[in-house]
Amino acid sequence: MLNFPIIDTHLHLWDPSLFRYAWLDEIPRLNRAHLLADYDRDRGQVEVESMVFLQCEAEFTQNQQEVAWVSGFAREDSRIGAIVSWAPLEQGERARTEIEQLADNRLVRGIRRIIQFEPDPAFCLQPEFIAGVQILADFDLHFEICLKGNEQFRNAITLVEKCPQVRFLLDHIGKPFIDEGTLEPWKSLLAQLSALPNTWCKMSGLVTEADHETWTQTQLQPYIDSVMESFGWERTMFGGDWPVVRLASEYPRWVDTLTAALSGAAEDDLRKVFRDNAVAFYRL
Repeated sequence: MLNFPIIDTHLHLWDPSLFRYAWLDEIPRLNRAHLLADYDRDRGQVEVESMVFLQCEAEFTQNQQEVAWVSGFAREDSRIGAIVSWAPLEQGERARTEIEQLADNRLVRGIRRIIQFEPDPAFCLQPEFIAGVQILADFDLHFEICLKGNEQFRNAITLVEKCPQVRFLLDHIGKPFIDEGTLEPWKSLLAQLSALPNTWCKMSGLVTEADHETWTQTQLQPYIDSVMESFGWERTMFGGDWPVVRLASEYPRWVDTLTAALSGAAEDDLRKVFRDNAVAFYRL
């Protein structure tokens, strides 16, 4: 157990009675409201100092309403320190007005336009999409990369290379095929991405990429070690991925597993991963 409060850089809150989340139709276990009171119950004895809300793939037309909804929670609970919103980056320069509106909200620190769900693996290399990502630098917003598969990963690296003024954060360590036990080419792609100085990595989503029923720390260890080898203590940060994590683990178990996997580290380094890097990156 850690002896200091953590920062959770990957929190979802949703309410299907208010917003439409088509992807939840396939996951009945999660297809109900998940709010702060539920999170506080599920985190158990884990002390959480601050959280970052990540967009939840509501209907794209509801994006601004989702940000306003979460901003309302933040006014009541100061632990919500930042928001990562959706934005139509594929519209290129036409997205500037909406990005500017989002940036006017003091809590919005970044944009996540999920690549994973796009059937075209080269979606993120469309000229308009690249232009949309490049606009983020004008508003000091970062881009969070959510992808799946080797081809998407390779193309995302090219995207980062084309946007040197934008900071990038890789969600869920790039979603390697942990359930299959394969490390390559994911490990090499991770190292290639980390060689770019404007990249960081979020240690989140590992348990849901493993077998939900049988995963162990031993199974996750090579992936955790690979992240630390590539991104080190300065550019890695913890994410809980609640409530999606519930599909494979109780929240405290995931925190304890990562803590055990990093055993032997100096407390200052653990603080970087579980707190300090998030403070710096999200300007909390």
